[in-house]
Amino acid sequence: MTLSRPTPQAAGALRDKFREVRAASLALAAPLSAEDQCIQSMPDASPTKWHLAHTTWFFETVLLEPHATGYRPFDVRFHYLFNSYYEALGPRHPRPQRGLLTRPSVDEVHAYRRHVDEAVVALLEQGGIDWAVVEPIVTLGLNHEQQHQELLLTDILHALSCNPMLPAYKPASGPALRLASVPPAMRWIAQEGGVVEVGHASEGFSFDNETPRHRALVQPHAIADRLVNCGDYAQFIADGGYQRPELWLSDGWAAVQANGWRHPAYWLASDDPRLGFGGASGAAQNASGWHVFGLHGVRPVEADAPVSQLSFYEAAAYAEWAGARLPTEFEWEAAYDAPGISQMAGHVWQWTRSSYDPYPGFRPMPGIAAEYNGKFMVGQLVLRGGSVATPAGHTRPSYRNFFPPAARWQFSGLRLAKDL
Repeated sequence: MTLSRPTPQAAGALRDKFREVRAASLALAAPLSAEDQCIQSMPDASPTKWHLAHTTWFFETVLLEPHATGYRPFDVRFHYLFNSYYEALGPRHPRPQRGLLTRPSVDEVHAYRRHVDEAVVALLEQGGIDWAVVEPIVTLGLNHEQQHQELLLTDILHALSCNPMLPAYKPASGPALRLASVPPAMRWIAQEGGVVEVGHASEGFSFDNETPRHRALVQPHAIADRLVNCGDYAQFIADGGYQRPELWLSDGWAAVQANGWRHPAYWLASDDPRLGFGGASGAAQNASGWHVFGLHGVRPVEADAPVSQLSFYEAAAYAEWAGARLPTEFEWEAAYDAPGISQMAGHVWQWTRSSYDPYPGFRPMPGIAAEYNGKFMVGQLVLRGGSVATPAGHTRPSYRNFFPPAARWQFSGLRLAKDL
């Protein structure tokens, strides 16, 4: 058999990228104590330490054990502890119990990462590897780790929000921001509709759920030039949005009643006792009285900042209140480069009205990676655009995120659309 071989430049570039991404994960965890890194605040979240170990497990299990001759696992017990959802690879520790794993320690997880990193770099630097097999696995592993970097931030933010002290993940260097006076008016951008091309089109990396590129029919509509911001959403709250069942989908209204939702997940009303206890009593006050807890701690709400930490149900209720609707994912993608449109990527994930379904002709990735996306294509909604926590390079127009409709611990907001 003739093995495909990388050029020295290609192998060196991939090795450097591997080191860069792996170092970025450790840098994100650096502000956290060992106690912080062990906590799991809900079944949908994972401890920081688990994210660091699971992304390492991926490279060990999917790359090194099948393709690195003579590789010896760091600890065979980690196969069980740090498998996420890969049924083909055997049983795993229950997801809701990841916060019980006080051992291995953070130091042991770091040693695990070093062991695997050294082996991956050695594999990339040796001759005689099948580049056509190894390169796609490493590239997928790096993009997988970057997804977990985002989850690391959203998960620890949720955990810290459960602490009455409301500790900051990383204190901001500047002063608290004040509420902007008059947010810019929203404008509507008309779209003619018709047949549009959607899905990944370039030669660069994409996940399998972004393919194949295909044609979709959209009707004439208008899409908002900007995201719904906090000032907009404060008006919805003030108008009794959370007390008006006619605005809500049935399941959404049930969620409001069951969970006592009255505002976005991390907003704090002026009478919230945690404002004083959390060290926010000296923060700048604002006209609305609202504060918000984020990665930099408690800050006054900015009227022109995109509203965040919304469930799909809240986004849909706001759209109904505003006399509009959420865009489909195809409308969103077709409008990505529309003249005058802004805030399409890197602010908040934007809920769409599209179910997370396979594209026509979809085929999962081969091998173990077949379980990566396809089996989750039921009961979830598509989000587009990426957030402030999304690593650079992941905010391409075709990127499809997905969550169940009640999820609200992500940096998720909305953009409006309406029929013409």
